[in-house]
Amino acid sequence: MEGVTVLIVGAGPAGLATAACLSQFSIPYAIVERESCSASLWRNRAYDRLKLHLAKEFCELPHMSYPVDAPTYIPKTLFVKYLDHYVERFNIQPKYLTSVESSTYDNDEKCWSIVIHVMTKELIRLGMTLAHRLPLNLVDKLLVMAAYLIFGDLSQHGITRPKMGPMTLKSETGRSAVIDVGTVGLIKKGIIKVQGSISKIKGNIVKFQCSKRMSFDAIVFATGYKSTANMWLKDGESMLNGNGLPIQKYPNHWKGENGLYCAGLVRRGLAGIATDAKNIANDIKSVMDSMSS
Repeated sequence: MEGVTVLIVGAGPAGLATAACLSQFSIPYAIVERESCSASLWRNRAYDRLKLHLAKEFCELPHMSYPVDAPTYIPKTLFVKYLDHYVERFNIQPKYLTSVESSTYDNDEKCWSIVIHVMTKELIRLGMTLAHRLPLNLVDKLLVMAAYLIFGDLSQHGITRPKMGPMTLKSETGRSAVIDVGTVGLIKKGIIKVQGSISKIKGNIVKFQCSKRMSFDAIVFATGYKSTANMWLKDGESMLNGNGLPIQKYPNHWKGENGLYCAGLVRRGLAGIATDAKNIANDIKSVMDSMSS
């Protein structure tokens, strides 16, 4: 790697975005990646028809090497966050919908309530646009009102909204709203029944926190991911906490000490990755300019 100024660990969306921004300044870099392709999580584990589109000036990313034994993410167990993907793609109509992450239940009745925000793609796009111009709490109020007009009161169907608005929830916890492409309609028709938190799974038997047990023909884990950067990064304690996430909150999270940066770890989606990549490239350019002057 002689002549390389910046080392990028991981050829996922954040790594590629950072490489693209460094290319704009003609700053030499190398990307190390554990898998045999870029965006491996998307290509190999999420979408079978992923196409990566970059602006023309970003299309040449020459410094790429494989593999490196430094995984950026490992799975953790959540449930049914991306159920709509299966409903739409495979025309699957499951009988039950449940969530490990956030749900309530009633011991005298049955497990019945999932706590999530349900949005449309258009609402999320609107929220991301407005977030650049308005406070998040105001954007949240607008999105929640719009979602109520579109979906009505979903609490009677076992879906209640978190107290925190969808944009603030994403910003502070990394949890995303559920994008509806048909599941809500199936729930309203009674085709899908809502269940609550799971306490244990053994074989095809699921035990819920309300002590109810049910058997299933198939169980889909739509898991989400957990950062493991703190496990392999040495001397990064000043930047990352025990969960492998930045200690500093957004927007001051991306820069550490001794030339250490992170992109995408505050879980603000592709827009957050783009902002991080630009900030990192600009800062590195500033440091290089000051050293040469």
